[in-house]
Amino acid sequence: MPKLKTKSGAKKRFKITGTGKVVYSQAGKQHGMIKRTNKQIRNLRGTNVLFKTDGYNVKKYFLPNG
Repeated sequence: MPKLKTKSGAKKRFKITGTGKVVYSQAGKQHGMIKRTNKQIRNLRGTNVLFKTDGYNVKKYFLPNG
């Protein structure tokens, strides 16, 4: 069997914590900040943890070596 390659798009978007959870940065902060309210911008700060089943799929299919 050949080695499994990590999907490079997932490599940039997800990170696995020490306990095995998958962390992602929230969408909607790259551009167009003028349209957003200050409350929206404030709430989009930082990172979130994926739901358990979604995290399992990301680790299995997109980050096999992570």
